[in-house]
Amino acid sequence: MRRRVLPLIACGLLAGCMIGPDYRRPDVAAPKAYQYEPKQAAATANVLWWKLFDDPVLDGLIGDALANNKTVKIAAANVEQAAGVLTSTRSPLFPQLNYGGSAGRERFAQGSISSLPSGFSNPTNMYQALAGASWEIDLWGRVRRLTEAAQANLLATEEARRGVILSLVASVANGYLQLRGLDEQLAMAQRTQDTYAESLRLMKLKFQYGRVSQMNVEQAQARYQTAAAQLPRIRRDIAVVEDALSVLLGKAPGPIPRGRTIFALTLPAIPPGVPSELLERRPDLLQAEQQLVAANAQIGAAKAQYFPTISLTGALGTASTDLSNLFKGPARTWNFAGSLAGPIFTGGAIAGQVAQAEAAQKAALLGYELAIQSAFADVDNALITRETLDEQVAAQEKLVAALRAYERLAQLQFDGGRAPYSTVLQAEEQLFPAELDWAAARAQLCVSLVNIYKAMGGGWVAAAEKLTSAPAAADSGTAAPR
Repeated sequence: MRRRVLPLIACGLLAGCMIGPDYRRPDVAAPKAYQYEPKQAAATANVLWWKLFDDPVLDGLIGDALANNKTVKIAAANVEQAAGVLTSTRSPLFPQLNYGGSAGRERFAQGSISSLPSGFSNPTNMYQALAGASWEIDLWGRVRRLTEAAQANLLATEEARRGVILSLVASVANGYLQLRGLDEQLAMAQRTQDTYAESLRLMKLKFQYGRVSQMNVEQAQARYQTAAAQLPRIRRDIAVVEDALSVLLGKAPGPIPRGRTIFALTLPAIPPGVPSELLERRPDLLQAEQQLVAANAQIGAAKAQYFPTISLTGALGTASTDLSNLFKGPARTWNFAGSLAGPIFTGGAIAGQVAQAEAAQKAALLGYELAIQSAFADVDNALITRETLDEQVAAQEKLVAALRAYERLAQLQFDGGRAPYSTVLQAEEQLFPAELDWAAARAQLCVSLVNIYKAMGGGWVAAAEKLTSAPAAADSGTAAPR
């Protein structure tokens, strides 16, 4: 009894070992705080931040994009494909069962009849029904390492899908905010053109009565054309942004509904962030880490090829020359066998695969470290951009107010004959581009807030994921084998 138990225990111990390094998260030198994070940050990282703009149209556009965007659907299909790869990869861990049956009729040559058993008819029938099983004993963990790599690839693909969702929400919000900024520029340009058109009309009347010169009329004409030249450019930019948004929404290019103006939008608070938290909530970093896990597991799978593989096979069934006797006792047949195969000389084939796996792991590690550094830089850049744009918008608003007052006073002095027309022109030439820059800076400020939420990641990605029509990834740890 002891002789039988000891080998079973030894096999159980061997079955628990795996060749190759186990994964450990690399140490990351993360900064203690972001360089430009403001003190008024609010705990909003896990909310649907786009709703904080208080624009129902924006909310609806993001909902439509999450439900219909083709890139999100492609990413979901990639997750399903990776789940299928995992199921196929881990299947050798379980015994493989199969069945088969055959029926045939055969006639032997007349010269061989003498060697046949007595009572053997010629021609003869043969019926067979078999159930078979095979199992590769994963002593060295090759299949388990491959399964570990496949599972990591599945998780990486799932994080890639979440990254697509993160980018999609940010892209739709950015596109909409840019569109509202362009709409404001278009409205300003049209108002300015209308004002300049009226001024040109009055200037022509004054010229007819000899109150101004032809040069003043041409100056007014040039000013009018300056405003008119801006309109086609702004309309073109609006059409381009609308087409880009239509693609993100998963529909043909067309008009995009509008909500609140760029100046009426509520600015969301800045979410707080601890640099180390990026490792847990940014999909691109989680994806890079899972790719590192997969590359690390491939080393063990490659090294396991140095060791022999042990396989067990067996079959149980019946065989008979008479169909009526196929399932009777004398027709029973069975067989079982074990095989052992291992490399002796492969000309460096296995060594080459091990070297490839180790090099891939180094590349994945460097890629992971680079992704982390880039993520920290993204957050810092987004924070400093928001801070400087906030100051720029405030200064630009004051500039526009001052230039509007300057333009009004210059017009009053010209109408009263106390200032030349060049003073009016100078004021208007400064006011028009300042108003356009103000609208553009306001849109950029809104976009910078979107980029902060995008750079920091957060629980909002999981909330946005629920708005998609894509199925969740299969639970790779509990799915039943087939």
